[in-house]
Amino acid sequence: MPTVPLLPLSSWARNISPSPTLAVDAKAKALAAAGEDVCSFAAGEPDFDTPQHIKEACIAALQAGKTKYVATNGIEDLRKAIAESYLGTYGLKVTPGQVIVSPGGKFSCYLAILAVCSPGDEVIIPAPYWVSYPEMVKLAGAVPRTVLATDKTGFRLTAQQLEAAVTPRTRLIILNSPSNPTGAVYSRAELESLMAVAVRHNLYVLSDEIYEHLTYDGHRATCLATLSPEAEARTIIASGFSKTYSMTGWRLGTIVAPAAIAKAVAEIQSQTSSNATTFAQYGALAALREKDKTRASLERMLTAFDRRRRLLHARLSAIPGITCVLAEGAFYLFPNISSFGLTSLEFCGRLLEQEKVAVVPGSAFGAEGYVRLSYATSDETIEKGVARLAAFCGRLKA
Repeated sequence: MPTVPLLPLSSWARNISPSPTLAVDAKAKALAAAGEDVCSFAAGEPDFDTPQHIKEACIAALQAGKTKYVATNGIEDLRKAIAESYLGTYGLKVTPGQVIVSPGGKFSCYLAILAVCSPGDEVIIPAPYWVSYPEMVKLAGAVPRTVLATDKTGFRLTAQQLEAAVTPRTRLIILNSPSNPTGAVYSRAELESLMAVAVRHNLYVLSDEIYEHLTYDGHRATCLATLSPEAEARTIIASGFSKTYSMTGWRLGTIVAPAAIAKAVAEIQSQTSSNATTFAQYGALAALREKDKTRASLERMLTAFDRRRRLLHARLSAIPGITCVLAEGAFYLFPNISSFGLTSLEFCGRLLEQEKVAVVPGSAFGAEGYVRLSYATSDETIEKGVARLAAFCGRLKA
């Protein structure tokens, strides 16, 4: 044993927080592995298999020897297909050089932050937020500044709130629509008012559009870069294949950005992860090229998600003490549980212990008094899990 104490870990390692969503999911899976009957609403991934034509394209790429390094920013055919997709879906003209394929949507967001933020810069993050945003900002040496938007405004940040949060050190704003954890979808007019603030203060905007194709009730996600030439010049779009195509484990994210930012992102990626997995990229290419098969798979998934969304919302809304906004996109609900007098962490801990129901505390998303439930699970789990939740809440109110 050394006689001199070892040096401490880095400030990055000491200050980072583990992902609470992954932690809850891991605990639920551990209980299930031990034989407990757990109803888990924790996972942020579709419960559908990856479409067969995508898997077959990946298998064919493996068999063809597509197992070597490729260009850091992704195989050219995939980057071309992504550029064509943005043109066809949103009318946004981008070159393949503006497209980066990365090892996952999470890494795409982190690369974007690293490309435009320096130590000491401030990043405005609307809360409720995806749990990783503040930690990514801190890992870049920048400072997260959160602004809370509650269920009273449909969990949407207003331009007035954003304006009040800007300081001389503000460098970046992070927006996520459709939202994890709330399912809120900003209207085009709402985004225009937020972008006006960004333009006025000469700020970059990271638009996390990973749930762009998962919307309901006629709502449509707006591609932020299409709002105006000024918006396009300062918007970094992060997206990927995980949610839309049920490819979470494939780890394929995308960035579409102005050329100078895309170049910087590619250079950072070249020194961190090199390229995203080569053969997986050929599966993603099939997702974009074989449009009819992909569309059919997405429609089946959306039909199921919409049914579960309504079922879960109806069951939650029937529980005394819970109020819940109906999600417009993604696959989450974010009910208000503040009436029970517990912190969200206490609420979730006791619920898992007593009823074997796993949900994620709102504090993980910067919004105390709420919990997140994913409806990317079976109807049976929803019915059984919410019945247990209702019994738990009934005891709290007794």
